[in-house]
Amino acid sequence: MDIKRLIQDDDAVSPVIGVILMVAITVILAAVIASFVLGLGDQAQQATPQASFSWEYEGGGTDTVTITHDGGDSIEAQELYVRGDFDSGGDSADTWGGGTFDGTSISGASEVTAGNSIDVDAGPAYELRVVYEPVEGDTSATLSEDSGPNA
Repeated sequence: MDIKRLIQDDDAVSPVIGVILMVAITVILAAVIASFVLGLGDQAQQATPQASFSWEYEGGGTDTVTITHDGGDSIEAQELYVRGDFDSGGDSADTWGGGTFDGTSISGASEVTAGNSIDVDAGPAYELRVVYEPVEGDTSATLSEDSGPNA
């Protein structure tokens, strides 16, 4: 028996490995193409807007917090909420664009852009958050939060 010939005789191994690799590549390509054709690879998620807000508390009888959109993305007013403990009536929430916060009227703007602000009645121990909740979808994100001087 010739051992050198046995070690060097690999004629049958090469074609089998080549066929297995070709089948694997074909299956992977078919799966990738099928996922895009069926729309599985193109499910866009709604991005949370990037915006900055400033907070200013004015005490001395007025007890008002002014929340100002300083910059970043424009946000639909109906998707923006102020939530938390107002220290003047407990927990509450309402949209930025309509309704009232503890009796303070909010402008009826449809979109909140840089420079827009609202005044919220809140005592010195308030703990409030500006929350983004899209109309379509069941997610929310806190964009900004602040606490009063006595919180």
